[in-house]
Amino acid sequence: MQGESNSPDEPSDAAARDDSGSADPSTGEAAGDPPAPSPADPLAEAKAEAAKMKDAWLRTAADFDNFRKRSRKELEDARRGGREDLLRALLPVFDNLERAIQSAHRAVENKAMADGLAMVQRQFVEALAREGITRVPTVGQAFDPAVHEAIQQVETTEHAPGSVLAEVQAGYAQGERLVRAALVVVAKAKSPDSEAGAKEPS
Repeated sequence: MQGESNSPDEPSDAAARDDSGSADPSTGEAAGDPPAPSPADPLAEAKAEAAKMKDAWLRTAADFDNFRKRSRKELEDARRGGREDLLRALLPVFDNLERAIQSAHRAVENKAMADGLAMVQRQFVEALAREGITRVPTVGQAFDPAVHEAIQQVETTEHAPGSVLAEVQAGYAQGERLVRAALVVVAKAKSPDSEAGAKEPS
């Protein structure tokens, strides 16, 4: 009959609404909602931040060490270059001093002057040695294009071919760096024509 309530076996609309929107009693979350994110671990975050800062510090320290080494090398190169430029300017004066000594030794009356000039020469060589600058060995040595510059070759049987017979101008090196090559005269073997001409009777 009209006005009577629904049958107990049929769920009411309100009950249906309650079933569809009710919260899960075990989780306290509404059915169908995404799970809430778990709270971040403060210790893990702190460790990650510390690792990031340590990596940045190591990179900065490495960059600074490379900069320090590069600056030191550039400064040393500049100092060496300055010494070499000064030496190149002084070497012609030293060459003339050696020539004056040789001339003085040829004159007996100038012995005192020759000895004085020789003393100045020794002081100059000692000053260069203190700066790590040494004279290039020449006479009696095998010709080395790295430190010698041949300006003449002389045929001879008294010296091994390729050996230095005479020094025309001294050479100098600073460590392994050549400041000025030595100008030298180099021995070479006599050609067959020269030997045949020497054996022919006059």
